[in-house]
Amino acid sequence: MKTIITSTGNKVNSDFDLRFGRAGWFCLLDEESGKIAFYENEYKDAMQGAGSKVVEKVADLGVGKVISGDFGPKAKELLDRLNIQMVILTDNSLTVKDIIHKIK
Repeated sequence: MKTIITSTGNKVNSDFDLRFGRAGWFCLLDEESGKIAFYENEYKDAMQGAGSKVVEKVADLGVGKVISGDFGPKAKELLDRLNIQMVILTDNSLTVKDIIHKIK
């Protein structure tokens, strides 16, 4: 399964970002192969609809699970409709690496 982790930067040592639509970066983890890639959130500064646009990007990447701190109502609805699992973490002291270790 492919998992997105919201991140403040493009390294595994970057801090976990509690925001979904406004996160700076997305860490894409392929849980089967262990491969990791980072994607900059091109919608983080959008005037409106950032969450919905990010959901479209997530779906295009073939993601089955998203780990973030919060999802807006429109993003939640779209993720539910697409059967993409949402995992909410509230600990902003975590790094992306910490979360990857918890998954494995």
